[in-house]
Amino acid sequence: MSEIRVAGWADREAVAGLRRAWTEEHAGHPVDDDGFQQRFDEWLEREQDQRVTWLGLADGDPVAMLNLLVFTRMPRPGQERPNRWGYLANFFVRPEHRAGGLGSRMLAACTAYADARGFARVVLSPTERSVSLYARAGFAPATSLMMREPHQR
Repeated sequence: MSEIRVAGWADREAVAGLRRAWTEEHAGHPVDDDGFQQRFDEWLEREQDQRVTWLGLADGDPVAMLNLLVFTRMPRPGQERPNRWGYLANFFVRPEHRAGGLGSRMLAACTAYADARGFARVVLSPTERSVSLYARAGFAPATSLMMREPHQR
C-alpha cells in the first residue's frame, strides 16, 4: 500500500536518505559523507518556507520524493494575474518502485497543489528518462525562457 503526503521537518532524515539514494544511483557507488545530514538539515531550515516537498511511502517506508520551489513574483499595478510559479525539482523514486504509478500520483499531487493556488506555471529540467512522464502530465518544452551558463576561467 502506498501513500503520498507533504513532508515536514520531522521527515528530514527520510528526505535526506532519498537524496543520498539518488546521488548514489547516479554515481554508481556509495558516497561516504558523514556531514551530509547536518548540511541537509541546515539547507532545509533555510529553504522550508519556500519549498513544498512530497514524500511517497510504500508500506510506511519512504521510497519517493519531489519538491516544488515556490517563487513569488513582484506585484504589478493594474494586473491581477497569478503572482506565483514553481520549479519542480529533486524528483526521485527508488528503482524497485518505478513504473507502478507512484511517480505519476506524486506528480499529480504537485500539479494539483499548484493549480489550486493559481500558479502561473510550473517549470522543470527533466532527465531524458523522465520526459515521457512529464509529457503525460501535460508538460511541454518551454520556448520563453533563456539560460546562461557560468563562464569558465
